[in-house]
Amino acid sequence: MSSAVEVARAWAAADVDAETRAELEATIAAAEGGDELAVAELADAFRGRLQFGTAGLRGAIGAGPNRMNRVTVQQASAGLAAFLLAREPHPSIVIGWDGRRGSEVFARDAAEVFAGAGVRAILLPRLLPTPVTAFAVRHLGTSAGVMVTASHNPPGDNGYKVYLGGDDEGSQIVPPVDGEIAALIERAAATPVSEYPRGQVETAGEGVWEAYVAATASLGQPAHEGGPRVVYTPMHGVGLETVEAVLDAAGFPPVTTVPEQAQPDAAFPTVDFPNPEEPGALDLAFALATAEDADLVLANDPDADRLAVAVPEDGGWRMLTGNEVGLLLGWDAARSARGRGVLAASVVSSPGLGAIAEAHGLEFVQTLTGFKWVSRVPDLVYGYEEALGYLVNPGTVRDKDGISALVRVLTLAGDLHERGSSLAEELLALAGEFGAFASGQVSVRVTDLARIPAIMAALRAEPPASLAGLAVTAADDLSLPEHGSIGDILRFALADGTRVMVRPSGTEPKVKVYIDAVSHEGSPAQRVRAAQEKVDAIAEAVRPLLG
Repeated sequence: MSSAVEVARAWAAADVDAETRAELEATIAAAEGGDELAVAELADAFRGRLQFGTAGLRGAIGAGPNRMNRVTVQQASAGLAAFLLAREPHPSIVIGWDGRRGSEVFARDAAEVFAGAGVRAILLPRLLPTPVTAFAVRHLGTSAGVMVTASHNPPGDNGYKVYLGGDDEGSQIVPPVDGEIAALIERAAATPVSEYPRGQVETAGEGVWEAYVAATASLGQPAHEGGPRVVYTPMHGVGLETVEAVLDAAGFPPVTTVPEQAQPDAAFPTVDFPNPEEPGALDLAFALATAEDADLVLANDPDADRLAVAVPEDGGWRMLTGNEVGLLLGWDAARSARGRGVLAASVVSSPGLGAIAEAHGLEFVQTLTGFKWVSRVPDLVYGYEEALGYLVNPGTVRDKDGISALVRVLTLAGDLHERGSSLAEELLALAGEFGAFASGQVSVRVTDLARIPAIMAALRAEPPASLAGLAVTAADDLSLPEHGSIGDILRFALADGTRVMVRPSGTEPKVKVYIDAVSHEGSPAQRVRAAQEKVDAIAEAVRPLLG
């Protein structure tokens, strides 16, 4: 422990942030007093460097190289600046931030380091949704963009997300660029951040946000008469202001907002995890929707790049899966594509989008997991990933965008409402036309990260022979070249055509299992029921495999 304490003391002495320095000093004192939790915290905080990958940086806020803090953010910025300067003589970057703890300070630190290194640095005018930053990279024509956010991660986390302009068209970074930047960050970390030069930072005017609002509003077409009554929540995040402005500009009636979750609050006091997928996260929205006799519940995650949709069912509310929304929006996009363009989804998303694409004479592409891949598909007209991420406007934003998706969902729901139908009824109609594609997910959250590779290794070594009474007819390791070297994903094919995929989460300490089943027999309702029964049975069968 003594060596860990010595390293921690050296960090504390050089820490530029009084808050994290005080927290670290308290942890050091507790560790020296025999507190085992404090000893473990020091060991983890100083066991290595927070990994810079295709999601940029993301981790717990705190002191130490394995945490998100002002030092690691400035080191990352110095490394990214070196990368940009090696690419072009006069690079530029736009920086945005959300309402999480430390986001604005991190954004301003990053901007000053970029400017000091010779990169033109433009800060967005205030905290704004992630899609606005992604939009700004293209709108301003910058070389890159950084968004300080941890999206839907737990309250104690923050992150640093990187986009590239130019030929990358504002998409997130992908290999090998992430490795090149990581190496430059390591080099930059050899110099104390107190010695980094600082430069003059520009602040963008409101025109960037206004342009995003106008571009996103243009995607919407309100119902002529009435329309569904909507309850909305930004989940303590930054979505409300922009959502209200977009809906007003598009001519939609106002939505009813969950008051307890309306304003940014880094503590996320009303939810255990600020992720619409988590059980209980939408309880306040459902209660308000019931009281208001609403027709629809819409929710963004805290940085508004994801969208959740819920519909009335049996006197309560049912949240649609990401695949259900993905297929509805895919069908919506396919109708407008008129036989030209590509629909895309990540490999863990529903194969149902392929059936929709084929029926409309469109190409369907499956990508590696993550929007960094979905967004890069040539001739893309629509792309999605099952984790509530949708890209409906690739001409302006090359990332998932929960606000533009909200506009298209409202447009579709309004059109159906005028015709006496609903999103739920349209899903039945799609089941009748294309077959019922049901999906489910089982995930295990871990505190010991070593459990994740252990679970994956055990499944590789001994794949299940059967699941829920169905023989496993193929067990494929998608990390191998013969299966495309897609990533750390295991795919199991079952005798009835059901697909099961297992992978570590790219953003959270979880192992995730994705289950996709299809039924073509019987009425639309019977198809939906049969497919869901398959998914439910498999979900129960895979839980023991995850320990």
